[in-house]
Amino acid sequence: MRDLAEKWPVAPDWRSAAIEVPSLKIRPVAGLHQRLVSGDLGAWAQASGFDGTAVGAFGAAEGIRYSIRVARDRLLAVSSTPVGMATGWFVQGFAVTEISAGLQVFDVEGDALDAFIARGTTLDPGQESASAALSFAGTSAFVYRHEGRLRIHVDRGLAPYLWTWMEEAAGHIAAGR
Repeated sequence: MRDLAEKWPVAPDWRSAAIEVPSLKIRPVAGLHQRLVSGDLGAWAQASGFDGTAVGAFGAAEGIRYSIRVARDRLLAVSSTPVGMATGWFVQGFAVTEISAGLQVFDVEGDALDAFIARGTTLDPGQESASAALSFAGTSAFVYRHEGRLRIHVDRGLAPYLWTWMEEAAGHIAAGR
């Protein structure tokens, strides 16, 4: 039987993978705790201690704990430290699901960042939107800014494809095409 896996890109070793060209650096981000929260987001904020409003596409998130809006009644809570709250349904009207292993995260930075964004989406990077969920490079992703870098969360199964796309895009940007 034919091995269909040979036509798919092999996932890089995310611990050491990097794309660096003049004016652009792309790296995987490891160790983030990610929880999908659905329902009464105000009750979630009160119970969890996550501060601030969830950011949308191209919005700016800061710190080690923040939230990004992914739908009207859904957000992704992101933290570099354990969240410290159980998963499941809460009587306050929200549900929390652990999805850290399901999403691969990338940071992109450099002077060519706007050119990179223009290759990935038709949205204006200077205009924030209510939701960070968008189509980026042909995939569904959560895209926003974190401490001066573009941050992209994508389903882990699509990460090798997105990585290949980012390598190509970085190469074209470096070559001035």
